[in-house]
Amino acid sequence: MLDLAKLAGQIPGISQHLRQEAVASRQRLEQAQKLFSQARTRQQELIAEQENWRDRLIFAAAVPVEPLDTCIDIQPPPYSHSVFATDGSQISPSHHEIAYCYLINVGRIMLHYGQSLHPLLDSLPEVFYKSEDLYVAKQFGIRLEEWMGYLRTVSEAQILSEMACRWVLPPGGHPDIANLAMVDGSLIYWFLDGLPQDARNKILVPILTAWDELKKTKIPLMGYVSSSRSVEALNFFRLPACVYDRPNCVVNCSDLVDNYPCQKITSLRDATFWASQLAPGQRSPLYRSSLKILDLYDESQRIYFCYVNVGSEIARVEVPAWVAKDFEIFSQSMSIMLAQVHKGYGYPVALAEAHNQAVVRGSDRARFFALLEQQLIRAGVRNVGTSYKETRKRGSIA
Repeated sequence: MLDLAKLAGQIPGISQHLRQEAVASRQRLEQAQKLFSQARTRQQELIAEQENWRDRLIFAAAVPVEPLDTCIDIQPPPYSHSVFATDGSQISPSHHEIAYCYLINVGRIMLHYGQSLHPLLDSLPEVFYKSEDLYVAKQFGIRLEEWMGYLRTVSEAQILSEMACRWVLPPGGHPDIANLAMVDGSLIYWFLDGLPQDARNKILVPILTAWDELKKTKIPLMGYVSSSRSVEALNFFRLPACVYDRPNCVVNCSDLVDNYPCQKITSLRDATFWASQLAPGQRSPLYRSSLKILDLYDESQRIYFCYVNVGSEIARVEVPAWVAKDFEIFSQSMSIMLAQVHKGYGYPVALAEAHNQAVVRGSDRARFFALLEQQLIRAGVRNVGTSYKETRKRGSIA
C-alpha cells in the first residue's frame, strides 16, 4: 500500500525541478528557432554535409525531403474510406501458475465510412505452450518476456496485412475505396539493433513480408506515435551549430564527454519544437530517417516521418518510402489519419478500439487459467494448481 503521507514531503521538490526544466526548455526552444532560421537558408548544403559525413557523426540526423519551413494544411478525407488497425497484448508465463505457457492476443479493427457497412471489432488469441515456443529465446540470450513482445509485433503486422488485403483484393474486394492501415507506435524497430542475426531474421523478415503484401495491394501503412520523445529531426540543426569546418565528430569531438559544441538543443524534443511552428491541422516537412537499423529494411520500406498538430498534441507519423513518394496516397493517408484523431477525441479511434479489443484484464487472465485447469483435469493430469506462493498472495488477509 502506498503511504501518501510519507510521499507528500517529496512533491515540492518535484514541482521546483519541473519549473526549472520549463525555463531551460524555453531557452533551448529559442536556440532551436535560431538554428532553424540558419538551416532554412542552407538546407541543400547541410543535406550534402549530412550525406557525406553520416558515418562520422555521433548522432542520427533525419534528412528533410521538403523545405524546412513547410507547414501544409491537411485536407478533409474522402467521403467513403476504410481504416484497418491492430494492437496486441499478452499473458506472460509464470512457474507459479497451473501451466507454464503464454498467450498473445491481437485486437483487429476494420471501420468503414460512407459505405453503410458493419465494422469488424474482435481479437485473435494464440497460446504458446510447446518447448520450441518456450525456450527458443534462450538460444539467442533473450528473456522470454522480451521475445513475447517481439512475436506480438510480428503477429500485429501479419494480421493487419491479412485483414486489409482480404478486404481490398478481388473477387468481392473494394479496391477503389480509399483506405489506410494503422499501427500504434513506430515503424522503426529499434530493438532489432541488439539482437543476434538469426533472431533478427525471425522477427524482421515476416514483418517486411507483411508490409510488402500491403504495398502490392496499394494499402498505405502508417505508424502513429503519440507523445514522441524523438530528437531525430532537431539533430539536423546540430549541423549548422557545428563550430568546425567539417562535421567530423569522431575526429573533432572524440575526446569530449557530454559537452559537445552542438549540444545546445539536445534535450529538446522534435514535438516541442514543431508545436511552436504548426497550427492545428498542419503537418511539418517530411523527413527521411537516417537510423542505422533501417539499413536492414528494403529500400521501398525505409521510413519517412513528419509531425502533425492534431489539435490535442504534436504526433509523429511514420510511413514507408513507397507511401511517402506517392503524393496522392500520402496526402489521402494524412487526411484519413487526422479524421481518425478527430473521431477519437484526440487519438485515432481505430487504434483505441484495437487496444480495447486486445487488452487482457485480470479477470480475463483468471478465466483463461480456469479454462486451462478444467481441460487439464479432463485430460487426466493430476496435481493441477498454482504454487503455494501464488495461492498465499491471492488469499492475503492484509
